[in-house]
Amino acid sequence: MTSRPAPPDVAEPSPDAADAHPRPPVPARAARALVLAAVFACAACGLVYELALVALGSYLVGNSVTQASIVLSVMVFAMGVGSLAAKPLQGRPVVAFAVVEGALALTGGLSVLALYAAFAWLDLYVPALVVVSFAVGALIGAEIPLLMTLLQRIRKQDAGSAVADLFAADYVGALIGGLAFPFLLLPAFGHIKGALLVGVVNAVAGVAVVLWLFRRQIGRLARVGLALGMVAVLAVLAGTYALADGFEVSARQALYADPIAFSKRTKYQEIVITKRVALSGGSTDVRLFLNGDLQFSSADEYRYHESLVHPLMAGPHRRVLILGGGDGLALREVLRYKDVESATLVELDPEMLHLARTYAPISSLNRHSLDDPRAHVKAADAFSWLRGLNEQFDAVIVDMPDPDDVSTAKLYSVEFYGMVKRILAPDGRMVVQSGSPYFAPKSFWSIEKSIAAAGFAGTPYHVDVPSFGDWGYVLASPGGKAPDLRLSRDVPDLRFLDESLLRASTVFPKDRRERDVEVNTLVHPRLVEYEGEEWRDS
Repeated sequence: MTSRPAPPDVAEPSPDAADAHPRPPVPARAARALVLAAVFACAACGLVYELALVALGSYLVGNSVTQASIVLSVMVFAMGVGSLAAKPLQGRPVVAFAVVEGALALTGGLSVLALYAAFAWLDLYVPALVVVSFAVGALIGAEIPLLMTLLQRIRKQDAGSAVADLFAADYVGALIGGLAFPFLLLPAFGHIKGALLVGVVNAVAGVAVVLWLFRRQIGRLARVGLALGMVAVLAVLAGTYALADGFEVSARQALYADPIAFSKRTKYQEIVITKRVALSGGSTDVRLFLNGDLQFSSADEYRYHESLVHPLMAGPHRRVLILGGGDGLALREVLRYKDVESATLVELDPEMLHLARTYAPISSLNRHSLDDPRAHVKAADAFSWLRGLNEQFDAVIVDMPDPDDVSTAKLYSVEFYGMVKRILAPDGRMVVQSGSPYFAPKSFWSIEKSIAAAGFAGTPYHVDVPSFGDWGYVLASPGGKAPDLRLSRDVPDLRFLDESLLRASTVFPKDRRERDVEVNTLVHPRLVEYEGEEWRDS
């Protein structure tokens, strides 16, 4: 048979892609290594952007599970959209990749700052989070098909080998980015500056390397335009970095009614202390906020702490354990009893303990309780610390932040109260700060029910603390008989609490009495759902 020419609409086999374009200025092996290094760096930057958005939401809004779910699900979806959108760009992969990386460096680098502004001034945090997550995810998704095309231009490989090389570099880069964010970027530079620095790395690794390697494959005008674009991106990121401190101060101040006297983001939380001096010469109001949540006001903290501590101290109290309460104010009330032999305070954040000891507005308020010879202060996670404890205590005070995310909800779980029960003396008692029965009744009664599920008999009560509103507690003892709410015979002079107020505090109005709620456990952290629903609606 004689062969016939191919029909006009059938294309001839294309030449090898690596031979169809000018070669890079270095050997193919070195060029591939440089592209894979760019993949590594871009993957690290992409994961840092994801973690920064998740962490920022946890700090500003709480409920870390919800924040992580929104960010990760939107970004993964957007990555698929970005990959599809990059298909038409594979004809000009060098220019397209440089533009994508410049846009990603700018969007990712400014993402934290933009979301902080949306939260502080616009009250549009969640919509802004979705938009930013989608934009960053789409740009990350566009990288892979373009990088694959660039690798094939250096030396053509079979698809399996090329994908293996590309994803190996990508995944290792993600590992480095995931470790660098919590251990280097966040503690050393903070959220805003850390994201900006990563944007700079992204621009240099994604644009400069590719432009240098493939400069022979694009025209001079395109090279100049892309180089100027990269310089502009770096200039914007550098200028924003220089102004970041002032922006953060202004944005943070917008969240608080009173002037900020101290602020620090630690490994565990953001600590803010505000101070307001009355123009009439009245007393100064010092307020402590952790992750934006008010912990006390010096104007009325005595109401909260007297109500928390003194009903418990009517029982045995030779050895007292305080879980939380790193400000030292509950410890101050405990140490007013002369027959207390030891008081152990367990607080997660060493910086909070340092402030309680050395920051004059707080140390004077707690009367230097942490320096009392009877006080034993430990910087540890209360949950983990309890698991390994082999001591017994007569009284336990649980003074933890509100359970608005999984990490704090575990400190209000049936399992946690079970560990407290194990270290209580047979006639010992526990008191738990339980939130607001007015603003968050489901949360309050879920805490009470969880305490009961751990084998305690509890007496719920509530008082008025103007800074917080109606605030509740549960006094509990192991066994079947709920403890009486009373004051000790040797109670020190109190400014707020007395026997008649205690009797009234056990009465709840009809619209705030016990609810049909579920217990809070490690496997089912119901309190996160209740807290988010109730405080949002309030």
